[in-house]
Amino acid sequence: MNLSRFAFSLEFAKEMDNKDPLRDFRDKFYIPEKNGHPVLYFCGNSLGLQPKSVAASINRDLKKWAEKGVEGHFEGAKPWVDARKPSKPILAKLLGALPEEVVAMNSLSVNLHLLLVSFYRPEKRKFKILTEAGAFPSDQYILASQVKYHGYNPEEAIIEMSPQPGEHLLRTNDILEKIREHQDELALVMMSGVQYYTGQFFDLKAISREASLHGIKVGFDLAHAIGNVPLALHDWGADFATWCSYKYLNSGPGNVSGIFVHQKHANEKDIPRFAGWWGHDEGRRFLMEKGFDPMPGADGWLLSNDPVLGLAAHQASLEIFEAAGMEKIRAKSELLTGYLEFVIRETIGGPGEFELISPSKPSERGCQLSLFLHKGGKAIFDLWTEQGLVADWRNPNVIRLAPTPLYNSFQDVYAFGKMVQTSLDSQP
Repeated sequence: MNLSRFAFSLEFAKEMDNKDPLRDFRDKFYIPEKNGHPVLYFCGNSLGLQPKSVAASINRDLKKWAEKGVEGHFEGAKPWVDARKPSKPILAKLLGALPEEVVAMNSLSVNLHLLLVSFYRPEKRKFKILTEAGAFPSDQYILASQVKYHGYNPEEAIIEMSPQPGEHLLRTNDILEKIREHQDELALVMMSGVQYYTGQFFDLKAISREASLHGIKVGFDLAHAIGNVPLALHDWGADFATWCSYKYLNSGPGNVSGIFVHQKHANEKDIPRFAGWWGHDEGRRFLMEKGFDPMPGADGWLLSNDPVLGLAAHQASLEIFEAAGMEKIRAKSELLTGYLEFVIRETIGGPGEFELISPSKPSERGCQLSLFLHKGGKAIFDLWTEQGLVADWRNPNVIRLAPTPLYNSFQDVYAFGKMVQTSLDSQP
């Protein structure tokens, strides 16, 4: 992005906000305050803000529970037995999937384990998993426990890809070459969609294509990707994916996850899986009979009945995404991170002060910039926090900044720059 198009001035930030087609969506969220003033909330990559529509959405089901009790499962315009279904078409759009390929359920870690039961099927020679080094710890633990469950040593069975010396990002060609190099050993390629530490948006299309060429299953953890970057899982041919809904999807702390299972597996009834009541043929579910008969598509991986109140909050946020449109969200995201990068370079200084470890091209990153501070470190972060910034610290010296298109403004980014400028000027 050409950073010279930006200006570090309040007038410029106001002009950008006035031209922003999503500017009115900020009013759909509660913005936390500190000392009587709205905070600069750049932490949507950890927990998205609460949509104002959430309370009414949950209260409708609370009222139904109070008035109907157990009959709420079957009565009314939205019976609870179908609570997950309204989310499917919107999730499908966000993921570039078919509605039958997605379903909201469980939590991310539970879902990843369930999907690996089905799609990590090691054989004598092909038993290894390819993933990125420095993946989110939960993914590391899950992969290690899965290979150990099958009797393998994680040190041997898990191949971790690291950036080239002196670099922070994985090169796509290096990933593809690693797949080709180990094609006869790999049972699975399993990576994040957007890397949580650097914000790098991996080329999931190229990775899926290369893995598929060699008959290798491929899956993605989309915790930092869904609602953040454009996805086309169906066309890319990924076998499976999972995500959480409380980051960019703004659905509430610890709220429901979801899975994607490609249509090519929709009717594979004999695929290994852990079965549960809600994944059984819904036309015969209440006959309470033996013999699990999985529903087609992603719904065949369901275990338990739907978490109604969590799905109510989830739906309220998804409807905001439906109204805004992912194309507009992504366009603003690239502008916001571009402006943030410009402001950082204008205010913090040169390479002796900080290093941007996120991709320089907005199209190759999510709405996140990770700053490696060479001076000040945690003390600087704590000072910014005292002054009203809500961001995320990661050891050893990284601050993750995530201006989120639905509720952050260009004036937020300008205000961050002024805060940085003032705080650094005051340093001895």
